[in-house]
Amino acid sequence: MTIERREKRQGAALVAPALLWTLVFFAVPFAGMAIMSLAHLEGREIVQGFDLGNYLRIFADPSFRRGIFVSLEITLTVTVISVLLAWPLAWIIATRVPERWRRMALLIAVLPFWTSYVVRSYSWALVLGEKGVVNNALVGLGLLSEPIQIMATRAATVTGFVHFFVMLLTLTIYSNLIQLSPNYARAAMDLGASRWQVIRLVILPLTLPGVMTGAFLTFVLCIGDYITPQILGGNNELTLPQLIMMQLGRRGDYPMASALSVVLMAIVTLAYAASARWLKMERL
Repeated sequence: MTIERREKRQGAALVAPALLWTLVFFAVPFAGMAIMSLAHLEGREIVQGFDLGNYLRIFADPSFRRGIFVSLEITLTVTVISVLLAWPLAWIIATRVPERWRRMALLIAVLPFWTSYVVRSYSWALVLGEKGVVNNALVGLGLLSEPIQIMATRAATVTGFVHFFVMLLTLTIYSNLIQLSPNYARAAMDLGASRWQVIRLVILPLTLPGVMTGAFLTFVLCIGDYITPQILGGNNELTLPQLIMMQLGRRGDYPMASALSVVLMAIVTLAYAASARWLKMERL
């Protein structure tokens, strides 16, 4: 047996468990869901077949179209705000915080990950409620005469999401920043670049892989989240995951829920394809 063939077999043996795991717990369930999406509901019985009616209904029914648009609008808003907040925070930790204090700064940054996702959402509900901290502060300062509606709005949902994803993006961007050699900035300043030009034209482009990685993770986790929109957003604006759960819980319409899930998966796949192409172009 040649060395090359032996290395290929060793590589295949190392990859096989991951491939098997993906096949059993992702590919097979997804295939079953895709097949279910082609069925339809008659009364309370599921009739199997090759029927695209569920998909046609998704794009014909205004409520389903609205759910897709609301999910995309919230997700893109959260992603943009999180990136704008996380990049300066990561840059400050990586360049302005003394090295002996960076671990402590990162520890404080990741503290939200130590609490339950549900607990964080309900905590924001207490903060943003009619008698919550925000309304009490605004009324106490005389900025408002009476409490305003913050809970059960898109603003509450975005706030809860941003609180979580800023920390995630901070870590991914920070991991890029600490790998950059300070010689890049020194060379740019020696050539006459100002500090702002160094950040904008040198540091920021070099950290784009970390930004895009964190942004993609934010997009995936945000658009597929059910808990935060349900707790903070209420049912005023239904997102795609909420529509899926509604089909399962209230109607028992598994084919329609499967079709909505396939659409959600298609959106995530398109986002990945767009990010992968963009990153590839940046590396050329």
